[in-house]
Amino acid sequence: MTYTLTVKKIEPLTHDTYHIICSRPDGFDFEPGQATHMALDKDGWRDEDRPFTMTSDPSADHVSFVIKSYPSHDGVTEMIPDIEPGDRWIAEEPAGAITDHGCGTFIAAGAGITPYIAILDKHARDGIGGDHLIFANEADRDIILKDHWDQMSGLTATYVISDQEDTEHRKGKLDADMLRDIGVQTDRPCYVCGPQGFVDDIRDALKDVGVPEDKIITEAGW
Repeated sequence: MTYTLTVKKIEPLTHDTYHIICSRPDGFDFEPGQATHMALDKDGWRDEDRPFTMTSDPSADHVSFVIKSYPSHDGVTEMIPDIEPGDRWIAEEPAGAITDHGCGTFIAAGAGITPYIAILDKHARDGIGGDHLIFANEADRDIILKDHWDQMSGLTATYVISDQEDTEHRKGKLDADMLRDIGVQTDRPCYVCGPQGFVDDIRDALKDVGVPEDKIITEAGW
């Protein structure tokens, strides 16, 4: 079954990431962390579907997405800056590997943060404390929703920056040594989302620091 989502509002979050708020059609139900395959309802784009994560509260009367634009990928995300209210998406049934398995460590690279938005927001609403977000990016300006994470009750946020020399955050590549230094808890869920190579590397690194495989929840975004 497919659904039609109409864009109500779009606003920039970073230099290349946008918050898109859409109407919510009847029957479009999802859990925090889940995604849908969507295509723009425009000539030449209806067959160019991609997975995008719902970032809004599943009980809300709208559906929101945080989408990073990749002009170099020659796909639908290059169209994101040109989307306007009234544009429509064709969406499939929601699904996804990352759902809420409880309080834990949330590790993301870039747009891999998106499955965590609704989950961490839910934890904050429910008064669940003790979550730890470890968020890797190339530069400070790439950190999506930084103010949101910094102000979230019950969340500790650690930012890892790989390519900016003057960052005030942790500098370098996120690996097993850095995870040990940060202090990842090994007895609770560890969520990992980002590019396939990042997910593979972090899964191995988590095993190296003693996280059991059945505690590692992964999804590769691109």
